[in-house]
Amino acid sequence: MRLVPLSVLGRLLKRRLPTSLWGRSLLIIVIPVMVMQGAVTWAFFDMHWQTVTARLSEGLAGDVAWAVETYQDDPSEQNLAVIADRAERSVQLSIAFRPGYTLPAEQERGPVGVVDRTLEAALAGRLDQPFWFSTTRYPAYVDIQVQQPGGVLRVIAPRERAVATQAHIFVLWLMLATVLLMSVAILFIRNQVRAIERLAEAAEAFGRGELSPRFKPHGAREVRQAATAFLAMRDRIQRHIEQRTALLASVSHDLRTPLTRLRLELALAPKFKRASAMQGDLDEMEHMIDEYLAFAKGEAGEAPQSIEIAPLLIAVGEDGRRAGAEVEVIAPPGLTASLRPMAIRRALMNLSGNAAAHGEHVRLSARPLTSGGIEITIEDDGPGIPEAMHDEAFLPFSRLDESRNQNRKGVGLGMAIARDVVRGHGGDITLDRSDLGGLKAIVRLPG
Repeated sequence: MRLVPLSVLGRLLKRRLPTSLWGRSLLIIVIPVMVMQGAVTWAFFDMHWQTVTARLSEGLAGDVAWAVETYQDDPSEQNLAVIADRAERSVQLSIAFRPGYTLPAEQERGPVGVVDRTLEAALAGRLDQPFWFSTTRYPAYVDIQVQQPGGVLRVIAPRERAVATQAHIFVLWLMLATVLLMSVAILFIRNQVRAIERLAEAAEAFGRGELSPRFKPHGAREVRQAATAFLAMRDRIQRHIEQRTALLASVSHDLRTPLTRLRLELALAPKFKRASAMQGDLDEMEHMIDEYLAFAKGEAGEAPQSIEIAPLLIAVGEDGRRAGAEVEVIAPPGLTASLRPMAIRRALMNLSGNAAAHGEHVRLSARPLTSGGIEITIEDDGPGIPEAMHDEAFLPFSRLDESRNQNRKGVGLGMAIARDVVRGHGGDITLDRSDLGGLKAIVRLPG
């Protein structure tokens, strides 16, 4: 026989084990309780029940042997009547002689084989004559028949004379105690796991930019300590975000003020040869400032709302049409998701603007996912990006000029901003080859 290596067996067992804390904690409780119950039950049946049953069977076999031997000493009807009367009064046995009968040919054995084996061994040790017995013919009695010259001596004994009939009560009480203990343990584990789940939900919501004001630490001391540490961390991060937002607002004001003065002076100055070039430089500087601020801010302070996807894609498609591309929008009506409107609109506009800048035909589509989220795809018929450079396309300040025809406007933050926004919603963006021949951006968002 081929033995399975322990490493393979360990991997197979690991795949079968539950992955959640709730399942593993429950397994830690259930397995020891089941092992203990099995060990106690086995010890009870092996050391107590079988021993008691053997003693009872030996006692019954001795009484049957006494009745058979006494009858054999004087096989008369008068002696049989005396034996039957004494057996009925003293040892609760009903004895009768059936003339002309023989032992049944078929054996009748019960579902618990140890009872029949024990009684058979006891009778075989006390009787010299052929015998037959049944523990199942009558629910409350044991039928024992012994072959005699001219017939069969039949003995009917109460079942409790041969079997310890109260054993099931012990097993029942053991099972009830086990169920009670496991129920208490399950409730306790569930409360502890629920506290960890709420902490995970609060952390995930904060990662999406949502605050959970009603979150309160509870559960075991260690769980409360982790929740308290998370709340302190959340407050520090929130203060940092607020300070950064205030700083960005100040920087935005300070940078736009001299740009506005330059634009005004350029408009009021007499016409000269470099005026249009200087105007283009100002436009590019303003666009760069917008991209820097948008990337640094991340639109994290906006509250999520339930948004219908079809109108959102139609509005995004209009910006692509203004860029000179032919835009096709495919979205089922009624498809909604909880999103931050301005942030997700900016992310999709960056993706669609990138597609419109490098292709003549752009397709925006959306569909629901079986997991409960939604999938939005932005495709174009442009030159595309090599698969080896898909990850590089999302790096800040990355401009894949060789494959995307020189992105003349911007600083390479559009894709990075889009991925930052989508991941802030709990989703992600991946790139693939489009059916149109260019690039396909796949945006997956939770429902």
